[in-house]
Amino acid sequence: MFAFQGIHRVFKRISIASMIGLGAFSTGPAMAGGLITYEVGTAEVGLGSAGYSARAQDASTVFTNPAGMTRLEGTQYVGAGQVLWGNTQFSIDSGTAPGLGDVDGGHAVGSDGWFPGGGGFLSYSVSPALKLGFALTGNFGAPLNYDDDWAGRYYVQETTLLGMSFLPSIAYRVTDKLSLGAGVNAMYGSYENQVAINNLLPAFGDGQLKIDDTEWGWGVNLGLLYEITAGSRIGLTWNSQVDLDFDAPAEFSNLAPGLNTLLNRRGMLNANIDVGIKVPQQLMGSIFTQVNDRWAALGSVGWQQWSKFGQVQIGIDNVLNPTSITTDLDFKDTWHAALGAQYRLSEPWLLNFGIAYDSEFQGGSDVSPLLPVNSAWRFGVGTEHQASATFSWGVAAEYLYGGTLDVNLESEAPVALGGRGDLVGTYDDTGTVFLALYGNWKF
Repeated sequence: MFAFQGIHRVFKRISIASMIGLGAFSTGPAMAGGLITYEVGTAEVGLGSAGYSARAQDASTVFTNPAGMTRLEGTQYVGAGQVLWGNTQFSIDSGTAPGLGDVDGGHAVGSDGWFPGGGGFLSYSVSPALKLGFALTGNFGAPLNYDDDWAGRYYVQETTLLGMSFLPSIAYRVTDKLSLGAGVNAMYGSYENQVAINNLLPAFGDGQLKIDDTEWGWGVNLGLLYEITAGSRIGLTWNSQVDLDFDAPAEFSNLAPGLNTLLNRRGMLNANIDVGIKVPQQLMGSIFTQVNDRWAALGSVGWQQWSKFGQVQIGIDNVLNPTSITTDLDFKDTWHAALGAQYRLSEPWLLNFGIAYDSEFQGGSDVSPLLPVNSAWRFGVGTEHQASATFSWGVAAEYLYGGTLDVNLESEAPVALGGRGDLVGTYDDTGTVFLALYGNWKF
């Protein structure tokens, strides 16, 4: 009877925490080494992700390493929210086809550069050795919204690729030093892509192609935590690939009559587009060590398999001879490294700071305007305050620097002859500022 009541209470708390998490939650754009971000409004923002799989100091470990729940007592809940502003604005170069105009597209990320994020994380103690957890957050995707008449409109106008994860998890302390954890990643994915179509005849203006789909994907998160000493530990995590099999019909609108007829004859007008997104598997190894009463050092290394991502670019290269409405984009695997520290300012105050680097996932210096991200540096700082025995809160900020990204797309035909037109330019000094606020409750 006691066990049944305990399970009933944890599911009730999970339901409440989920609703709170939904209020704070929204996936945000990932601006580094791919489209998976470490920032979900928690202390990781201030640490630059250092110690990601080994920190295990609050219930957010349900997400970063489920094995870390064995270090938590009782029931704990972290509610986290964040806002970001991204500087992702295209600068048109002289190599861009004159027929594309001179509109730069504006700040492409979110709403004029702004986007919210966050999540909710709950850990429950069934016994000192057995823990249950639940997390609701999103760390995958990139929402972009260019001006409809920008110079790159025939390559992309608007795209949304977001994943929201529901993560029931379990952890067990095998020995005094070793803990193992596992979670199911139920990801709800949303995909939308919109691009202008060159109607060739100015009287008709631009046509439009849009695809829109939602899909569930499933994966597994596995974690290990080994406590070398009372103040030092290492964490290892593996997140499996999640397949988001987006498959939606091509929705054309405002096409010139001749182009409409030609696309219909070639079976492209109502064709289904298989986007084939795969959220890549990833490995992360982290370390945490309490150097003395005031200082702790943290570090992480990681790998993500972006070569399996599978994103496509939609559109028509030449409306006089349309042969396809998709173009495959190639990506490569990425590496991650982070170093950080915690400093105890006083009994209630803790300072976090860290730095991290993610390698590029698009080859060379050129990127697609569909994904204006590549390698990046992170610089984070934050502070936490222990307000009482049962409540603490923290604030954190991070600057992510993505450098200058080049775009050099060559069209099959000039704009005047039905092509997309050459698009040449740069995203200068790309960067994102994250601001996070979180609370940690113990019951």
